[in-house]
Amino acid sequence: MQPKVAVVILNWNGKRFLEQFLPSVIQSTYNNLEIVVGDNASSDDSVQFVQSNYQQVTILENDQNYGYAGGYNKILNRVNADYFVLLNSDVEVTPNWLEPVIELMESDDLIAVAQPKLKDHKRKAYFEYAGAAGGYLDIFGYPFCRGRIFDSIETDNGQYETVEEIFWASGAAMFIKKSYFDLAGGLDADLFAHMEEIDLCWRLKNLGYKVVYCPSSEVYHVGGGTLQAESPFKTYLNFRNNLAILCKNLPSNKVFGVLFIRFWLDLLAWFKFISDGKFKNAFSINKAHTQFLLHLSTWTKKRIPPKKQKPNTTGQWGSSIVWAYFAKKKKIFSELN
Repeated sequence: MQPKVAVVILNWNGKRFLEQFLPSVIQSTYNNLEIVVGDNASSDDSVQFVQSNYQQVTILENDQNYGYAGGYNKILNRVNADYFVLLNSDVEVTPNWLEPVIELMESDDLIAVAQPKLKDHKRKAYFEYAGAAGGYLDIFGYPFCRGRIFDSIETDNGQYETVEEIFWASGAAMFIKKSYFDLAGGLDADLFAHMEEIDLCWRLKNLGYKVVYCPSSEVYHVGGGTLQAESPFKTYLNFRNNLAILCKNLPSNKVFGVLFIRFWLDLLAWFKFISDGKFKNAFSINKAHTQFLLHLSTWTKKRIPPKKQKPNTTGQWGSSIVWAYFAKKKKIFSELN
């Protein structure tokens, strides 16, 4: 019998996306499937829209907006399935998108998390920023992807058509075994939103499990549906959360040195925002560092005690992606050593 899969869409005032993209999810061909819309206390009429038009969809509601991480935790705690698929509301899926990923994950008990090929809904020949062909992490904690380094996004020319073990899977379309989601304690609600999927994958990698990319499944992501790229709040979350996940997950002998260097690299980003006239974004970096330091004990207490098994470091790149991209002008993943 096929394992049960629950596709869970966390919604917050996203009626326009549900109208546009929920029909593609409904048309999924996987047999043992439950589709759930988890609502994060929306103020629009998105819940009523789903209730009126898609009776086959399960609706679960939160009493307030708990963000991406906390919102999903509360919803998934009420869902019973073998696999969870965390799917953004602004993602269009293809009919056979579930089967190859579940088949791949069933083939190896060590696979905890997977993602499909993530492409740009507006420019369908291109990979999409949020996950492309799978996520990597550099020596100083900067995330990048096969198919996307900083703002350089590749065209999909069939260059990433093999199953690969990666470091993190995009939260826009993340497949995870329920047992491993529970083992890791779910997403970190204190992160609220942004990089929480990297943190979850990193915690599971530290326990020895695998994160993989499945190219035979393809979805199309709009991106920026909740917070636009230039949002100062998004800048704040990205900088604070990046420091937090480093503090939580790096080995004890590396955490201080990496954080020290990251503070200086963030100062360079601060000057870049100032030079571009983006003063609110620069202030967001100040706020991010202040809040990280004020809650340093919170992040430190979340560190997982060392285990007997060796952490799985596949997908961690032992160099600086900042140096490779800006100094050495390496804009494409295949140009990296």
